Amino acid sequence: MLLPSCPIISLSKVKLIKTEMENQGSVGYVGEEIQPVPSEPAARAGWNTKIEYILAQVGLCVGFGNIWRFPYLCHQNGGGSFLLLYVLLLLTVGIPLFFLELATGQAIRQGSIGVWKFISPRLAGIGYSSCVVCFFVALYYNVILAWSLFYLGNSFQYPLPWEHCPVEGNVTVPECKKSSPTSYFWYRKALDITESIDEMGSFNPYIVSSLLAAWTLVCLGMFKGIKTSVKVMYFSSIFPYVVLFCFLVRGLMLDGALEGIVFMFYPKLEIWADMQVWRQAATQVFITFGVGLGSNIAYSSYNPKNNNCHRDAFTISMINILTSVLATLVVFVVLGFHAKNKALACVVSNIKELSEQFLSGPVNINLMPSFNYSDPSAVALEAYRAWFKLHGKQFPGNLTDCDLEKEMQQGVEGTGMAFIAFTEAISLLPGSPFWSALFFLMLLNLGLGSMFGIMEGILTPLTDRFKTLAQNKIKFRVFTCIIGFVIGLLFTQRCGNYFVMMFDDYSASLPLIIVVVFETFSVSWLYGADRFLDDIEGMLGWRPHVIYKYLWKYVCLLAMLALLGATTIQMFIQRPTYMAWNQEKGSEEYLEYPDWALAVMASLIIIAVMPVPIAFIHAVLMDWTRQRARDSEAGRYSIVSTSNNCGSLVTDMSDLDQNKKTAASVSSTLDMKLHK
Repeated sequence: MLLPSCPIISLSKVKLIKTEMENQGSVGYVGEEIQPVPSEPAARAGWNTKIEYILAQVGLCVGFGNIWRFPYLCHQNGGGSFLLLYVLLLLTVGIPLFFLELATGQAIRQGSIGVWKFISPRLAGIGYSSCVVCFFVALYYNVILAWSLFYLGNSFQYPLPWEHCPVEGNVTVPECKKSSPTSYFWYRKALDITESIDEMGSFNPYIVSSLLAAWTLVCLGMFKGIKTSVKVMYFSSIFPYVVLFCFLVRGLMLDGALEGIVFMFYPKLEIWADMQVWRQAATQVFITFGVGLGSNIAYSSYNPKNNNCHRDAFTISMINILTSVLATLVVFVVLGFHAKNKALACVVSNIKELSEQFLSGPVNINLMPSFNYSDPSAVALEAYRAWFKLHGKQFPGNLTDCDLEKEMQQGVEGTGMAFIAFTEAISLLPGSPFWSALFFLMLLNLGLGSMFGIMEGILTPLTDRFKTLAQNKIKFRVFTCIIGFVIGLLFTQRCGNYFVMMFDDYSASLPLIIVVVFETFSVSWLYGADRFLDDIEGMLGWRPHVIYKYLWKYVCLLAMLALLGATTIQMFIQRPTYMAWNQEKGSEEYLEYPDWALAVMASLIIIAVMPVPIAFIHAVLMDWTRQRARDSEAGRYSIVSTSNNCGSLVTDMSDLDQNKKTAASVSSTLDMKLHK
């Protein structure tokens, strides 16, 4: 029987401590039973140099969102004011969460599954959820890569196929005439899109081929893990900056560049009172760093234990924000040129109509402009707008105000920024095929850098967790790419763009927020922020500032919960919508998702989050089963001790056998002595 005074320590109540191991530092569990440190796979690689790691992280963090999402949000939400809000949230939420993931990966040197299982087996589901969400992101992200490949292939011709509307039987295609050549090429030639998500349509052979090429590039780039992908990153992470600087220098020479910069940075401080703007800024910070995907943990797990991950977090963050600002400058310099051209074309059209009205009938001479309207192309935009504000509405005819800002706002949301607005602006540049090829080659490299990181967020945790996969790494990587391509065919249907928007807006982003909430709560509250800082101190040799404790425990956690709550409430208050293409009108319109699409959306979210409770319940049941087995074994083999010193609660069978042999040996010796 067991002594009542002997405390029974539950297997689930273990304490993570730092212990010095032979030949390497690591961490272990102390409790009733020491849990062995998860060993690294024998073939686990590491970064050859620090620059490789920085390039890999920059490639992961800097992606499509820096090129079109951030510029759009910056312009729509107050320009400079939104930029300040973004930097504020970056410092208080983004960098602390980013640092948290880098530190956990580097300390435990495992993927996301191993990290959370090592902290507590009941938290292993967080790692599995990260893998699921990572896979969702990879599915649609590589489709955008395929679109970039398609446009890159079409850039090597003059004139560019989206510069002019096609003509059929000496008649301009009505759909193109109602919209624009770039919109028509995007929706009809590239996507051949249906008018709603309900109309599935057939597979688009061009996009299918492009998707196959995209997955082939990803597979070849990560064929042997970071050893091959990092070689590609030397080009894919640096080349986009070369292109951005080229575009910036060329764009600053264009008419309208200054107007574009002014619209970008013009402050609108009143937007700080809009909670929707805070939600969008927080979401952008969240997406930019890729927290929750497990990719940051995977990359940092290849670092040596004494690497300064705190400095890395700030270095990569600064590169990220500067890249976003640089990309936004480039976008709005070029879009300013594009908008100025359209506004001037509007002025020419209106001046011609004004001249016709003056010649065709009596017009009040006092309403006529003072500038020389005999040469419409020589009329300045500012002069026309000043006249229009005074007399435009009183003048007979159908004159319009050629508003430069309204032109700037056209076609800048989401993929429309890159594949409609920016391509239209590029088509106006001298040598447009060269600039088009350069731009889409840049998008291709940005996408590849991010895809390598996303795939590592899937592959590293699984190969660390399962020995069979670790022993067949190459086969597993190739198989994953094949599965990704097959499932990704869903997005190559004529309605595929609508599914891309669904995954991007809800099925990937919402589960990621939930995963990060679990991560932050687990480290800061369950494990303990102070203990985590102790571990970082033992790893780095110095202790990070105590402010991280309060940022993790309160600011980051509350910010994530607020973002999750705001997103969920918005979904229930306002039925989710998507932007569809109306072929008859030749324009975009917002439609509500049908019931079946909402069911698919909800199912994907549940699938992504479900590993967390499943792993928790499984760990609790396993603890309970082991405890019962231990209690039963202890009842059979333990002995009563009169000492208050409680050592091992269970006597091992081999120890009992050894004791019996020793007793028999002693008895035999005594008998021999007695006989003597």
